[in-house]
Amino acid sequence: MFLTFSDMAYLFPDRKGIKITEMNFHTVSSLSDVPMFRGLYIPFEKSSGELKDAISNGAIAALWEKDKDIPGYTPNHFPIFLTEDLLKGIEDIMELYLEKRNQDHTTGGGVTKFLFSDELRLNDHDITYDIAIKAHKLNNIQRKSNEREGDEK
Repeated sequence: MFLTFSDMAYLFPDRKGIKITEMNFHTVSSLSDVPMFRGLYIPFEKSSGELKDAISNGAIAALWEKDKDIPGYTPNHFPIFLTEDLLKGIEDIMELYLEKRNQDHTTGGGVTKFLFSDELRLNDHDITYDIAIKAHKLNNIQRKSNEREGDEK
């Protein structure tokens, strides 16, 4: 069972680009420089890279902060889901995906892979690893990063 365009449109009704309800995301990644077959790109880390690289590596949509400019090179049809807070958006995606996974009693089929930086190590566990734990881990890392930035000022 994959994360779908409809799932994203439900979570993030404010969007740009085309609407393709049959679109499935095989990968969710914060890293632009890794292969992400049918990927949803989420640039929430400073080391995430550029949208153009994510597109070159297979991103077919992106989650983007509303207050940040979308790069001019982005194709007009490319789906961009807008959010106030990328980290909260990632949590919402993971929670929704976990609910879907718990409700899906079929066997077989594919699953959406979540790829994040080595620091997070979110894919070191098998598919039964609780996605809510991943979201909690993301929150802790973001909070520590914000604290370090505050100390530097």
